Amino acid sequence: MSAPTTDQLPVVVVGAGPTGLAAAARLVERGLEPLVLEAGPSAGTAVRDWAHVRLFSTWAEVTDPAAEKLLAPTGWVRPDGATYPTGGDWAERYLQPLGDVLGDKIRYGATVTGVARAGRDRIVDAGRDEAPFTVHIQTADGREERITARAVVDASGTWSTPGPMGANGLPALGEKTAAGLISYRVPDLKDPSVRARYAGKRTAVVGSGASAFTALASLADLAREEDGTHTVWILRRGIGAHTYGGGETDELPARGALGLRARAAVEDGYASAVTGFRTEAVEQEGGRLVLVAEDGRRLDPVDEAIVLTGLRPDLSFLSEIRLGLDERLQAPTALAPLIDPNVHSCGTVYPHGVKELSHPEPGVYLAGMKSYGRAPTFLAMTGYEQVRSIAAAIAGDHEAAERVELTLPETGVCGGAGLFDEPENAEQPGGGCCAAPSTLRIGLGAPVTASGGC
Repeated sequence: MSAPTTDQLPVVVVGAGPTGLAAAARLVERGLEPLVLEAGPSAGTAVRDWAHVRLFSTWAEVTDPAAEKLLAPTGWVRPDGATYPTGGDWAERYLQPLGDVLGDKIRYGATVTGVARAGRDRIVDAGRDEAPFTVHIQTADGREERITARAVVDASGTWSTPGPMGANGLPALGEKTAAGLISYRVPDLKDPSVRARYAGKRTAVVGSGASAFTALASLADLAREEDGTHTVWILRRGIGAHTYGGGETDELPARGALGLRARAAVEDGYASAVTGFRTEAVEQEGGRLVLVAEDGRRLDPVDEAIVLTGLRPDLSFLSEIRLGLDERLQAPTALAPLIDPNVHSCGTVYPHGVKELSHPEPGVYLAGMKSYGRAPTFLAMTGYEQVRSIAAAIAGDHEAAERVELTLPETGVCGGAGLFDEPENAEQPGGGCCAAPSTLRIGLGAPVTASGGC
């Protein structure tokens, strides 16, 4: 029997999270065969790790149209589109049912350890673009396998690689040895054992994004019930007009409300903000932690630290693939200027698809959270539009691939990590916050609206 042609091979999708499952649904819609490789035991494994956290997007914004079409024959009905799911709701009521429908198109317990062109390392040019991909995996029982694919969509996300406490992007001195007193996740304070860990304790929260806001708000609620509970909020920058996000001007109301709850935690005295603090070292004294800044400041001891300094992509298993990545964000080169927090201001995140997601290696794509590299504020609807465009490109429908349509809500924030590291009163480029949505035409499609998604 002759070997299958490249077009007969499956498209490997790495990760059975929201974007990976949407990619599979889009490929099925196109008559292509997906094979989803998921390291965990179930659909949405990473989402289940933060099951207690409520999304600031509604149900209408976190389900993919192609996925809904696959689910419809099973009797599945999308929950009220105006309500907000928790991570657990999202996993149980959408991601797992979608995984069940996809059935044997998903392999669980399959960790991708390498991707390459068959018979060619990254140096070899000859015949490269015509060769299929080989995907190396390790199964849950430790076996190694090889899968041949026509294309690879890496939607593995960034959840497994949280940022460290150190201000230079590396772990602070002593951070690793203090691991037992440091968490890199938003705590589930409804869990009695987790609640006991923080109740009546002094906790440092390091970070300034939505996850940090969630932790601040949750710990403030705990402090209202448990005497002695207090949070020390560590920021690398000062507190300015946009520290707490867009507030009432945020087009995602729940996200704006979260920032307001974080501000209330500080104003009500349940959290103390320490600004301009760039952590260099973590020392241990009597079973507690002392954080030391680059400028020599030493904070009073805390019992625990929660480090929420962002996430970053794991690119190790793509080392034999020719990727075109921005040197700052580790995002695709053409996408990076649209999302770079060093230069980005509201109103300048434009819709994007396969054109911005392509690499020097044809047939391989980073999608979902991983496509943003280290940039913040990725929305599920962005990932769904990405994989719609990618699936169209793989199917050879280049007109549809270029017809990108996406509306991003305004965040009410005019900067990301890069700008926020500047002094509190520094002028920010790009004018006032926020710019009005701009209407433009992408490819051959109808006009679409692009608004800020800082």
